[in-house]
Amino acid sequence: MKVVLDTNVILSSIFPYSPFRPIFDHFEAGSFRLGLTTEILLEYEEKLSSNFSPFVAELVVGAMPLKANVEFIEVFFKWKLIYHDLDDNKFVDCALAFGADYLVTNDRHFRALRSIPFPSLTVLKMEDFMKILSKLP
Repeated sequence: MKVVLDTNVILSSIFPYSPFRPIFDHFEAGSFRLGLTTEILLEYEEKLSSNFSPFVAELVVGAMPLKANVEFIEVFFKWKLIYHDLDDNKFVDCALAFGADYLVTNDRHFRALRSIPFPSLTVLKMEDFMKILSKLP
């Protein structure tokens, strides 16, 4: 399974007592392949630093590229499908270039993708992604 995780998913799932922790645990266990770009990784680092600490950001972001289930994606085309928050497009572009099965986010701006028939991209909320993960061995 190929997945791109929005920053809000990382922020919500790294805390040990979060109800969304299974997402991070499944990532750590290699249950899915994570598509990343340098731009996404830098955003993860920025938000983790400001929401937790630079130390937490360094631990999480520093370990990600070393994981066997992480694939760095080269984005050659920028689709510009989300207009309300242009910064969200980096996740869409990565997911499309990666051929992701799912882009996981609870960000409402991604709802704009529902009305776009092409390119096709499956966007899931964290709760729905956790249901899929719960069925994995």
